[in-house]
Amino acid sequence: MRLLLRLLGLLLMATAALLAMSRAPDRSVESLVANWAPPPSDFVELGGQLVHLRDQGPRHGDAPLVLLHGTSSSLHTWEGWVHAIAPRRRVITLDLPGFGLTGPWAGRYAGQRYDGEAYARFVLELMDQLGVQRFAVGGNSLGGEVAWRLAAMAPQRIERLILVDASGTVFKSKAMPLAWQFARVPGLGRVFEWVLPRTAVTQGLASAYGDPSRVTPELVDRYFELTLREGNRRALVERLKIARSGEDAARISTLRLPTLILWGGRDTIIPPSAGEDFARRIPGGRLVVFPALGHVPHEEDPAQTVAPVLEFLGLG
Repeated sequence: MRLLLRLLGLLLMATAALLAMSRAPDRSVESLVANWAPPPSDFVELGGQLVHLRDQGPRHGDAPLVLLHGTSSSLHTWEGWVHAIAPRRRVITLDLPGFGLTGPWAGRYAGQRYDGEAYARFVLELMDQLGVQRFAVGGNSLGGEVAWRLAAMAPQRIERLILVDASGTVFKSKAMPLAWQFARVPGLGRVFEWVLPRTAVTQGLASAYGDPSRVTPELVDRYFELTLREGNRRALVERLKIARSGEDAARISTLRLPTLILWGGRDTIIPPSAGEDFARRIPGGRLVVFPALGHVPHEEDPAQTVAPVLEFLGLG
């Protein structure tokens, strides 16, 4: 018994030391701007909520394309696509509240849920402020759910829809990032708010990529530092608590607009079967699968994945 207690004491000491070494304090927005918000980044204020966005490309011609990132990500995930599209069409990217440099719900939005419906209403209000009445919209994962909810909520305003490994249908994950699993455990979410091992971010990205060798130190830096933006970890815990597979999936079948569905064949977070479900539910929806890519195919291989997008937008 004495030996067992000694071993338990050593284990507790080792755990405490590990937590201490993994402690990662919040970072202020100001400390992150230089690295992650150079031009053409901009900040706009909407009802007391400061929003980090980029608005690029010609202001004349076709309706803009609005691109929405997924959970734990930021507008930077679309840089490859924007590089290919913006010379010919206006592209607006933004950090959704709770992520990137936008940070948690604030101002008149304080207390809102971190769910697809609240995000869709917010994006519509942001487009109103930017003077954008009609637009095409695309999104990855959570951003994909926000995109199809926008199309269901305001069909008269959405011209085209692009879903990239989107959430919304019923699915079962084969693997989830360990940090997300940790944050979902009751009582441990508060620990997550001040502890974030860099290795956990690396593992999460490796699980999201079809080819983990594509995960670079620079990519890990971006995800790691932006997750540390003050308030983002608490928002992420709240987001993960309420995330439900297939909530409101029946609304997807009401969509009637040109839709392109892109999926990574190696996605273990939202499997390709979910993409097939979207294609069945949306009349005329076109599904393109990239066999070697994972949950963020647009980020993992921008050149390959943007090709069908350019064709879909009439830019090919």
